[in-house]
Amino acid sequence: MIDMLEESSELIGLQVYTKEGMFLGTVDNVVMDIEEGKVDGMFVGDTNPLLVEEAKSALVPFRWVSAVGDIVLLGHFPERISFSEESEE
Repeated sequence: MIDMLEESSELIGLQVYTKEGMFLGTVDNVVMDIEEGKVDGMFVGDTNPLLVEEAKSALVPFRWVSAVGDIVLLGHFPERISFSEESEE
């Protein structure tokens, strides 16, 4: 379990790109499933306002990740993330 925590912390600071090559943002933090010992998601900050409304931070499910190396490459990402007024309350 400790190895997984150490490995997941290596994601922090990596740049995230869509499969189309668009810069999404930078990994700020990871969401862990401690019982399963796996990463569930990543909080991505400094987001591209073309992809995320108001350049807000976004939680990206780890199942959308297709590759991790010097960057994180997403195999899936919606065309754009918008936030409704209801979700901000």
